[in-house]
Amino acid sequence: MNTLPLLTKKITVEHYHKMDEIGIFEPEERVELIEGEILEMSPIGLQHAVTINRLSNFFPQQLRDRAIMTVQTPIRLNNYSEPQPDLTLLQPREDFYAHKFPTPEDVLLLIEVADSSLIPDQEIKKPLYAENKIPDY
Repeated sequence: MNTLPLLTKKITVEHYHKMDEIGIFEPEERVELIEGEILEMSPIGLQHAVTINRLSNFFPQQLRDRAIMTVQTPIRLNNYSEPQPDLTLLQPREDFYAHKFPTPEDVLLLIEVADSSLIPDQEIKKPLYAENKIPDY
């Protein structure tokens, strides 16, 4: 029996945003675009939230205006990946990235808090960040 290869089509960042605009995703749905595929994000547990809260209080006190800190904000890595890291320190900009999502060149430090998402963070996101030249993860 001959089988045909499975045909897939990668979703671009542009299409992903259009899907969101027309309401394909539920408002409470947590998804991100990784290598052209829409992946469901892990729910935020209590320890995850506490860690983010601690980091969110620590970094601004230490860095003041030397970086912009974002929490679960998309980073446009390329045309097929727009992950939402838990915390990102970005190059300072006067407009606070009002006209575009940050790209790898803007990232100073990227943090993924991995309690239930350790394996995907290490096996999928870590190589993706490295491939896109994120300096510190």
